[in-house]
Amino acid sequence: MSDDDEKTPARKVITDYAQAHFRYFRTIDGTVYAQRKGHPVARPIRSQGTTGSHRQELMVGLFKDGIGVFNGTALKEALDLIEALALTEDVQPTHIRVAPGFDGATWLDLGRTDGKSVRIHPTGWDVLTPDPQEVCWRRTQLTGELPLPAKDTNGKGIDLLLRLCNFDSTETQCLAIAWLIGCLEPSVPVPAPFLTGPQGAGKSTGGRMLVRIIEGMSGDLRRAPKDEENMITAVAAGWVTALDNLSHLPPDLSDLMCCIVTGAESIKRALFTDGDVVRSRYRRPMLLTGIDVGVIRPDLAERLLPLRLVRPRVRRTEAELWAEYAEILPVVLGSLLDLTVKVRAAQADTPTDLRMADFAHLCAQLDAATGFNSLAAYRASLDDLNDDVIEGDLLAQTVLKHAAGLDEGAEVRMTSSEWLHCLTTLYSGEECRPLPKGWPTTGKVLSDRLKRLQPTLAARGVLIDWGRTSAARYIEMTRAAALTLHQQEAAF
Repeated sequence: MSDDDEKTPARKVITDYAQAHFRYFRTIDGTVYAQRKGHPVARPIRSQGTTGSHRQELMVGLFKDGIGVFNGTALKEALDLIEALALTEDVQPTHIRVAPGFDGATWLDLGRTDGKSVRIHPTGWDVLTPDPQEVCWRRTQLTGELPLPAKDTNGKGIDLLLRLCNFDSTETQCLAIAWLIGCLEPSVPVPAPFLTGPQGAGKSTGGRMLVRIIEGMSGDLRRAPKDEENMITAVAAGWVTALDNLSHLPPDLSDLMCCIVTGAESIKRALFTDGDVVRSRYRRPMLLTGIDVGVIRPDLAERLLPLRLVRPRVRRTEAELWAEYAEILPVVLGSLLDLTVKVRAAQADTPTDLRMADFAHLCAQLDAATGFNSLAAYRASLDDLNDDVIEGDLLAQTVLKHAAGLDEGAEVRMTSSEWLHCLTTLYSGEECRPLPKGWPTTGKVLSDRLKRLQPTLAARGVLIDWGRTSAARYIEMTRAAALTLHQQEAAF
């Protein structure tokens, strides 16, 4: 340090250097971030993570620029002052991998040290370094580096990708492409692809290929966390959350997946405080793989996108497969970006009868831009999932069996207790077979189960509604349309 610096408090030297070289701002939850001027990547100033803290970044800068080496007390005092000053600045969000930009643009973080990113705009896409006032990237160990996407691919990257995957039909391929396009849109919730098929169909490999288009070659699948806190931590650290080899979906995990796909907020007590809290908002694309996850709950079924794979005729080594994949990834990414621009420019009506309306609209735009039949494929996949829900739920089968005996348009009103007696008697039959585990034991439990099954039953022409008379509450069942032979067979 110079003689002048020795007369100046160390904390002021550090603070002056920091304000000259870094921009400080806060997010809506009060976390203060530091961003090197002209660079889009931001780091929380209190972070001690292995991806590099701002404290370390500041120490290195002071040393390399010849300012000096300072002790921990001076650094702490300077960072305390910087944090206090930053809390008076305007709020700006940070983003992982995908972010909205100005004038309807979308940004994709390539994970590069130079900050170069892809700006997708209404007329095309470009590789640029975003203005820090427009986009602030947050990176973690899960943020892998993507290659620079290739220009003028003429769509061949899509064909190269599909040639490596073992999808069973063109409809499945269309849905996979629609999901990838949805992953590039931060404001659109997309259903979670569930890669399924026989043993040896390459479900895990196919899942990795889809994930790595967005997350880079370091992107991978992982086992499902055992509790909600670990799941939320994993979701918050990356963009695509991919769970491998699921064999069952317990109710807690099923509900959590619903929240992740469509968006939710988690609040917990901040560490080392008595009353402060930490808010975690998340909505992320998900991807699942597995042969069979058992019974699927109706609310999750509406948020799934089944992608079926078949066993390949010719086997290849892992080294050969991934070497080819790494070689074509720039072309695949470039083709996907080209297609994304075309799809966003396409005009299409928004289907109003599907739960994931944004994704359904995206499928309609994809069809308008390419001539694919992805919206019809999406409807068919939801119909298959409804069958899976019904086949795994004896109560739903019993309700359909009861509805099959009603005239078209007939309405039946009973209290929940009366419905419980009616459906229990119908299930048991004359042979008085024992009730299965999980069968409703009270009218309230039955009513709650029917609320979960309401969309699934409505798709099969059985409408369930609730109301009240002066005497009591009731549940109304209406057979809206004639059941098809397939639906009657499912009911029995």
